[in-house]
Amino acid sequence: MSEPTEANESVEPTGGSAAERHVRVVLVDDHRMFRTGVQAEIGRTEQTGVEVVGEAADVDQAVTVITATRPEVVLLDVHLPGGGGVEVLRRCAPLMADAEQPVRFLALSVSDAAEDVIGVIRGGARGYVTKTITGTDLVDSVFRVQDGDAVFSPRLAGFVLDAFASTDAPPVDEDLDRLTQREREVLRLIARGYAYKEIAKQLFISVKTVESHVSAVLRKLQLSNRHELTRWATARRLV
Repeated sequence: MSEPTEANESVEPTGGSAAERHVRVVLVDDHRMFRTGVQAEIGRTEQTGVEVVGEAADVDQAVTVITATRPEVVLLDVHLPGGGGVEVLRRCAPLMADAEQPVRFLALSVSDAAEDVIGVIRGGARGYVTKTITGTDLVDSVFRVQDGDAVFSPRLAGFVLDAFASTDAPPVDEDLDRLTQREREVLRLIARGYAYKEIAKQLFISVKTVESHVSAVLRKLQLSNRHELTRWATARRLV
């Protein structure tokens, strides 16, 4: 699947009329403005065939809405309050396993980190695309996931192929598993040399919240400062 950089491309049906193609979708993302934008871009049912039947901003809301509406496809952000997208997948496992009316998940995230991609795929998601995707390609991806296909942004597919190329599961990193999804995101940005203000702006959180996350990461990993943190992240190829 191609992933053009023009994110505001007008959405048109990608094969068959909207009357012939219909999919019920739930949007899960902790940024309300992003959910509103996706709804406006792909949720024009008469043109796209996509009907947005619910929204959620955190893990608990997501599980409640998904259980109540039983959509065909869930567009799921990776980083969510309450445990992240992986926790949503864990709690919705019985819905994914329903043979008659399975709920399928497509991760839609700003993150292109290998551990995020592999984590949600191991959790049961059918694909992973980044938020640079166009509306047209997102509609096409949703229908492909509804049909049972696996969908990935081109660069991300390599992560999954590498991770599952061997029958041996990669070793569990107990230190990394202590961190929440948001703490991992802050960790990567710190290791890449971003200042607290830059991280706050990129993640739409306050500088004080960034400081709290950094303190939690240092405490959990038993590190003293951001220089040790950078070395730790680099050694695990998280940067």
